[in-house]
Amino acid sequence: MARYIGSSCRLCRRENLRLFLKGDRCYGDRCSFERRAYPPGQHGQRRGGKYSDYRVQLREKQKIRRIYGVLEKQFRGYYYRAERQKGITGTNLLLLLESRLDNVVYRMGFATSRNQARQGVRHNHFLVNNKKVNIPSYLVKPGDVIEVKEKSRNVPFIKEAVETVVRRGIPDWIEVEKGSLKGMLKALPNREDLTMPVQEQLVVELYSK
Repeated sequence: MARYIGSSCRLCRRENLRLFLKGDRCYGDRCSFERRAYPPGQHGQRRGGKYSDYRVQLREKQKIRRIYGVLEKQFRGYYYRAERQKGITGTNLLLLLESRLDNVVYRMGFATSRNQARQGVRHNHFLVNNKKVNIPSYLVKPGDVIEVKEKSRNVPFIKEAVETVVRRGIPDWIEVEKGSLKGMLKALPNREDLTMPVQEQLVVELYSK
């Protein structure tokens, strides 16, 4: 399984945006983006100048890809799937990414970051509708119930995540029972519910060339 193994903070600095890739650390004083808010690399502090349309579109695509922790080939597959669906392609793309199991686990507060949620899913810590699912890209449907396995309820990262989720909150389209470590995807969010600073239309323009 291909995955990015480099520095997460480097990605935030490259996109000039705090992407919250390292969970709780991103909210504190140890966040590298706050200490070095310029692109990484030898010439990071000297970069600037006018951005071409292509560069702006590319950066937006990379930003969305990195927020959800998806590599290029898989992201392109989501785009083509979104393009075939009815509705606005850019919105469809974001909803597909939001439906990923690792993202839903993160949104429910059972992990402090999407990367941690991805690892938890791979390690069989979660059930979907009482069935074991260990595929992070599994698409959750409205009405599906996700819960922490009984044997995994004392896993340190899950306990820590549940205690600290109040910092970012749980979205309205998700219902969570903290006592039983169980949650349900009530519905897919509307575009206005997704408050991430992304312009998905730029991705559509990039792939439409």
